[in-house]
Amino acid sequence: MRSHLIFIPILLLTTACASNGDSILGFDVGNATIPTEEIKRGGPPPDGIPSIDNPQFTKAGAVDYLEDDDMVIGLSRDGVTRAYPFRILIWHEIVNDTVAGKHIAVTYCPLCATAMVFKREYGDRTLTFGVSGLLYNSDVLMFDRETKSLWSQLGLKAVSGEYVGTEMEWISSRQMTWEAWRERYPESEVLNLDTGHRRDYRNLPYQSYFESPATMFSYERNRDDIEPKELVVGVRHEGAEKAYWIEGIPHNKPAEDTIGGAPVAFHYDADSGLFEIHDAEGNPIPVVHSYWFAWQAFYPDTELWQ
Repeated sequence: MRSHLIFIPILLLTTACASNGDSILGFDVGNATIPTEEIKRGGPPPDGIPSIDNPQFTKAGAVDYLEDDDMVIGLSRDGVTRAYPFRILIWHEIVNDTVAGKHIAVTYCPLCATAMVFKREYGDRTLTFGVSGLLYNSDVLMFDRETKSLWSQLGLKAVSGEYVGTEMEWISSRQMTWEAWRERYPESEVLNLDTGHRRDYRNLPYQSYFESPATMFSYERNRDDIEPKELVVGVRHEGAEKAYWIEGIPHNKPAEDTIGGAPVAFHYDADSGLFEIHDAEGNPIPVVHSYWFAWQAFYPDTELWQ
């Protein structure tokens, strides 16, 4: 049974950042590409929410710590298929992993409901990401431990430090219920509870936040097309952005659309929560499930499919 705990690990409701000149929580923001006055402190210090850096996995058929309606995000690469449960991600927000030789970061921001997968290889470095304790537009700012550059998850780029301006490579993934994932990928590997940290993974923090229409931190309010915490699926393609409002799109049947003038085909399975979109050649396009307030804050010119 789901818990309705009101404890939220990052939210001490601190709305201002202690800064020292061009430094915030020890991060150099002297060359920041975002307004430093809009960077908020979520509560814990850097790594106060610990990333998982040595992930361990269990075969799907042996998993006994998930409920059917738990959400997971997963991907496949060269014969390796892995799923990362939100039940675990909600306590850690970042998993640094290597799948079939590809170094990736699986990231989740509960405040924005955004789960995204990125590569960790930049130039001759393989970066290890952590949770900075800082937020921008209510979205997690990650940092790499190699240079302490700050990276915006939903903004898809480094916003300060040595890597400032570097675009993140967004990797296509699939988000769905555990029941649907287990049926579709019965031989997959699943992130397990051996995280190296003591957490009560049976309980889900943020539940009261998820059920409330209110947000907790400031964000740039550009659009009021739908309510701030309505769920959308965000897509970037051919230099354009588009959001698909879950309540406004066809359920359980294919549909066609265009993004940036290019034809796409999408399908939303309301039973599993899986949204998939492909280009004209059938290639998957990365998507992110998000609260509307977060997507429109980062992409004010986004189209909205209703």
